[in-house]
Amino acid sequence: MLNQTIDLDRTFQALADKSRRAMVERLTLGPASVSELAAPLTMSLAAVVQHVQVLQACGVVRTEKVGRTRMCRIEPAAMTAAEQWISDRRRVWEARLDRLGDVLNEKAIEERP
Repeated sequence: MLNQTIDLDRTFQALADKSRRAMVERLTLGPASVSELAAPLTMSLAAVVQHVQVLQACGVVRTEKVGRTRMCRIEPAAMTAAEQWISDRRRVWEARLDRLGDVLNEKAIEERP
């Protein structure tokens, strides 16, 4: 449980940065080189490499060297864990809101003349 919490913390921390989210969004279309990830961003290639390293460290992105090019791919398992955590929270809140709706409806019925 603790390892899963640490992994989620790292994942959400990595995704908190808009540049890294843009890179992940691009990688949902398919693999890309670091240079391709850098193209739409207004930062140096070295800064993009650092962002990729953060994404790789938390498991969201996997990289491999192909010749002289570093290719990046999204790692679905890390995103699935984050999605599952969010879905679990959503179910809890939806159940709470449903109960609140029921209570409010009962109260409204009781107050009718």
